[in-house]
Parts: sequence; structure tokens; C-alpha cells
Amino acid sequence: MDIMTAQERYEGLVVAFNDTEGVTPPTRTSGFGRGGLRYRGKIFAMFVRGQLVVKLPEKRVTELVETGRGDLDDAVWLALATEALAFARSR
Repeated sequence: MDIMTAQERYEGLVVAFNDTEGVTPPTRTSGFGRGGLRYRGKIFAMFVRGQLVVKLPEKRVTELVETGRGDLDDAVWLALATEALAFARSR
């Protein structure tokens, strides 16, 4: 069984958004700030201390927290990062 690490899943997200207009890859693959996926200069997803962090509207964050979705699989990571990109585009 091939189990991906959290770092490998994040790197997969970076690849998934590689050809998305307006999105730039992280300058580093870890750490706060410089390590994030950006849309027109604004971070929408990053990898911090082994966790995916995405910037979403407060209502969506509350929903995710209330439903206890703390351990996310790679398919969910892509969906959430895509949602965060849409939010970044709307601002």
C-alpha cells in the first residue's frame, strides 16, 4: 500500500495548480508565508507544521470545524484548496 505523506500531498496540490492562471507556486515548500500557493500575490493555501492551511470565508471555516473534519485526505485537500482559490479570486 502506497501511503503519501502530508508533505507529498501538499506538493501534489502545488502541481495541480501549476497551470492555473494567476497562481504562483511557493518559493519554499514549508514554513509560514513564503511557502504558500498564491493567487495574484495573495496566499490561499499553504503547508504549515505538517498541516494544510487554506484561507476560506468564516462561515465555511465554522462549518468545517463544527463537523470535525480535521484529518483530511488528499482528495479533500484539492477540493478545499480549489475552494480557497475561488475565494481569493472573488476578493
